[in-house]
Amino acid sequence: MQELHEFISETGLANLDWRNLMLMLVGLGFIWLAVSKKNEPYVLLPIGLGIILANLPLTGLGDYGNSNELQSSGIFGLIFHFALSQWNILPPIIFLGLGALTDFGPIIANPKTLLLGAAAQVGIFVAFWASLATGRFDLLEAASIGIIGGADGPTTIFTSARLAPELLGITAVTAYSYMASVVFIQPPLMRLLTTKKERSIVMRPMRSVSKREKIIFPMAAMVIIILFVPESAALIGMFMIGNLFKESGVVPRLFNSVSNEILNVATIFLMLTVGTQLTAERIFDLDTLAILGLGLGAFAIGSMSGIIFAKIMNIFLKDKVNPLIGAAGVSAVPMAARIAHIEGQKEDSSNFLLPHAMGPNVAGVIGSAVVAGVFISVLG
Repeated sequence: MQELHEFISETGLANLDWRNLMLMLVGLGFIWLAVSKKNEPYVLLPIGLGIILANLPLTGLGDYGNSNELQSSGIFGLIFHFALSQWNILPPIIFLGLGALTDFGPIIANPKTLLLGAAAQVGIFVAFWASLATGRFDLLEAASIGIIGGADGPTTIFTSARLAPELLGITAVTAYSYMASVVFIQPPLMRLLTTKKERSIVMRPMRSVSKREKIIFPMAAMVIIILFVPESAALIGMFMIGNLFKESGVVPRLFNSVSNEILNVATIFLMLTVGTQLTAERIFDLDTLAILGLGLGAFAIGSMSGIIFAKIMNIFLKDKVNPLIGAAGVSAVPMAARIAHIEGQKEDSSNFLLPHAMGPNVAGVIGSAVVAGVFISVLG
């Protein structure tokens, strides 16, 4: 009987508490959104599965021992430590694949959309100062929280790993959660800040962009940005290299590898590992709840500032910009651009905003990586 009691006490069932169950429900919610709503499935499905795994007691999957106890570490603990916290290699690899999937044509054809991408980064700085104002976070932690406002998961991970590794798990989950929640967060803000007439603005068709322009742009952007912000090199460099693999047209095998196999493998391990960091011990404290609130505020303000800046631009422009595309300046690619397009079509079914919205959307990716580089340069 004693042996039976000891066996039962060492099972996961005996060590399961209500906090684990709550987070497992969160994981199931992520899975439901991915499967039933097709909402960012490549992000939410593996994160949801990771959350469930992390909250099954006694598995040790997310544990990491010191260098003398690696055999007691879990697979996701090892990935988190070596691929994210210590070596920080997965975010640049993700950027390599994203670059290969990116089209800079909308930015080249309409350069003023770069300004919308820059305007949407306001949320980062608002969250940074708000984090400091709470008195709960230092400068490095505030920078890691602020970067959530860029709505760019890999950039958030890259920044947190360099500045505040202790916050890496929660900032990563927060960033990806809000990226996947664009469909719920942005439409009410769009309707609040724009009129029916503004949402119905039909933008002039973009000019065609030559292959030469598409090759020159990423090379020039890479050199200029890295010269000014060297700490952004890992993200910006990989992003532009991936894009050049695509646009050059001469390395189809490299393009196919970085946009498929390499990106897919990196996504699997990154998302599962991020999910396993969302454990009951980490979530149920005031600092974590504060980060969740600050991240939501940063994302909302970033979306709003892009819309407002587009409205200001229209005061001076002859060819008006539909303010909805300003919200795409947050770098939740491509969901934010799709939402701008969908909201525009609700007012005018013939209005095709997607290519216009991709300009600020891609500019937001570049902008958040640059801001991350500035934070690391100044604070790191």
